Amino acid sequence: MLPVCFARGFRSARRVLVHIALSFLVVAMALRGGGELVAQEPPSPASADGLQQERPPAAGGPKSDVGPYAIPRKKDEPPTPAPPERPKKIEGLPDYSIRVDVPLVEVPVTVTTKGGRFISTLQRENFRVYEDGVPQTISNFTVAQAPITAVLLTEFASTNYAFVEDALRASYSFANTLRQDDWVAVVSYDIRPQTLVDFTRDKGAVYGALNQLRVPGFAETNLFDALYDTLDRIDRIEGHKYVVLVSTGFDSFSKINLDQITRKIKSTHDLTIFAISVGWIARQRYETAGRTAPHGLGIPISRIDYLQADNQMQTFARLTGGRFYQPRFEAEYPEVFHDISGDIRNQYEISFHSTNSKLDGSYRKLKVDVIAPDGGPLRVRDQKGKDVRYQVIAREGYTAKHTVE
Repeated sequence: MLPVCFARGFRSARRVLVHIALSFLVVAMALRGGGELVAQEPPSPASADGLQQERPPAAGGPKSDVGPYAIPRKKDEPPTPAPPERPKKIEGLPDYSIRVDVPLVEVPVTVTTKGGRFISTLQRENFRVYEDGVPQTISNFTVAQAPITAVLLTEFASTNYAFVEDALRASYSFANTLRQDDWVAVVSYDIRPQTLVDFTRDKGAVYGALNQLRVPGFAETNLFDALYDTLDRIDRIEGHKYVVLVSTGFDSFSKINLDQITRKIKSTHDLTIFAISVGWIARQRYETAGRTAPHGLGIPISRIDYLQADNQMQTFARLTGGRFYQPRFEAEYPEVFHDISGDIRNQYEISFHSTNSKLDGSYRKLKVDVIAPDGGPLRVRDQKGKDVRYQVIAREGYTAKHTVE
């Protein structure tokens, strides 16, 4: 064991050596390169919470996301493009443009012999179309044989048993001509229209609708109201539509008058009406006996009323390019609807862009002529070489669209 004095001297010498070593270390850190002394920057001021705040780099924000703020780097922005030059205004020219879309006018045309046989050998060059007397250029021409979209509108009221029987016979005859792809709706009317079946391709559903017509209700036959309601519904359907009207043509109590229903027919687009008058046999039987066929209890009617009813039905068909039939025997009904089916499925589809571009809602008259390729009158011959008379069936006009449509 060392003496106490020696131990104390040893500890004092050790403290001196440590102090000398620390001094040399400080001097070595302060010297660089050629022995120059580098001045140190003063320490940064402390933050309020006693922690030293790091100065952000000059080129941007801190490298980590723990700094108190970040200075975004400046990007090289592209130069702002100069605004386009406004076109020089021409004196007298309005500062707006007008665009007019002339709608396509479609005209179904049927050309048949006097016997009702469709003439299917005509070409585009054989047709001339006039609108208000102005020749039009045919843009599209096809021979159509396609499915139909039709409404069977039949009168079924408590009027006369012969009328009801004829109406049912005619309705079933029409149903027999339907094909698989046809769209058909069935509507009956007396004092008001009633939809028996909406548009369907199911032929059985059409027969089922007609089977509901067993006991007639009211004696009133409001033809104008029923036809107006039907046209109002089908006018929203795209494509060409047909109305097969089976009726006596007599209107007893409608709110719509003849002038209003006529305007409605003219304004309905892509429409053809085929009118079949019923009750002609009963009418002739009563007239032979010096009387008038009754139309219903308490509804007075005369022979003039029936003649006017026939004229109304003819007008409805003629305005739309359809045909009017007045069967006189029961056996004529299948033949009538065979002709109607031929007219509907075999026809010429002609369309043109009207030279009158005004969308003013005006009614414009149409005329379709059939000529020979050389411009002369067309001659149609039968198998024996004899000239055959023919007829051109097309709608008499159409109503142009209005600017608000």
